[in-house]
Amino acid sequence: MNIDRRLLLASLASALPFAPARAETWPDQPIRLIVPFAAGGPADIIARLIGRVMGEQLGKPMVIDSRSGAGGAVGVEAAARARPDGTTLVLASSGAIVILPHIMPSMAYDPLKDLTPITQVLAVPQIISVRPGLGVSSVRELVALAKSSPNPLTFGSAGIGSSLHMAGELFKLRAGVDMTHVPYRGAAPAVTDLLGGRIDVLMADTPALISFVRSGQLPALGVTSAERIAILPDTPTAIEGGVPNMVSETWYGLLGPAGIPADRVAKLHAAAMAALADGDTKAQLLNQGGRIVGSSAADFTAFIQQTHATWGEVVRATGVKME
Repeated sequence: MNIDRRLLLASLASALPFAPARAETWPDQPIRLIVPFAAGGPADIIARLIGRVMGEQLGKPMVIDSRSGAGGAVGVEAAARARPDGTTLVLASSGAIVILPHIMPSMAYDPLKDLTPITQVLAVPQIISVRPGLGVSSVRELVALAKSSPNPLTFGSAGIGSSLHMAGELFKLRAGVDMTHVPYRGAAPAVTDLLGGRIDVLMADTPALISFVRSGQLPALGVTSAERIAILPDTPTAIEGGVPNMVSETWYGLLGPAGIPADRVAKLHAAAMAALADGDTKAQLLNQGGRIVGSSAADFTAFIQQTHATWGEVVRATGVKME
């Protein structure tokens, strides 16, 4: 090798460390969005709405993967065990993240350690309703009746440990009343029995009750959000009705497995924000009866920690456990 060629190779080698790195092209494959509930339900609807716009923003489609079971825990566990490269996400609901871990201690994931929060998407409060003929028209009157009744009133839910169940337990705790829990397999049969007068009280997510409220079949005594909601502006909150700190919402959020690189979290978050700002998506999400949140990853992480602690206190105070 002559001297000129050696000099040329040395010059090229010395320049390599200073050559700019090529920008990462990511995602380079479709993103799997796990929905931990059956197709056609609120979580599935929300996932498809935001997934469409997120896919457009990211340049790769969001593929819906339904993994129902154990109140959402099956799907969340699948996400927690996935490779942390940002290509597997879950649209989880509050139950599997901040409630079930306290009443199912044998769960295979720790929501505070095994997941990467990206953003809280939507928060849906419960409507407090009662059976026709119960004789109360406000939260204050319901509390007074519950305190004076010789036999405990009954309240229904979508199952032990569900958001609806825990809303009822929180109401009992905050109002200082006793009511007997009647669990159902889902909200629909509980609504049916409320209409039929077989249970006294039901606190159900807005979409489950709004049509019956609008038709006059069931009353809306109050809502469990901190503020009144847009689709029921004349319905007071439970706090306005005299029940302090009565805030219970079923929320939905995007999370992935722990360890997703920060730049990919930022890219996923930006795509989610674009979805929540999309006019059609926004309108359809609001039609679910809640409020759009769109929190930062840091704020969502702090929110999960805070509500996880709150529901842990409620579970310990009420003794709720899976049977």
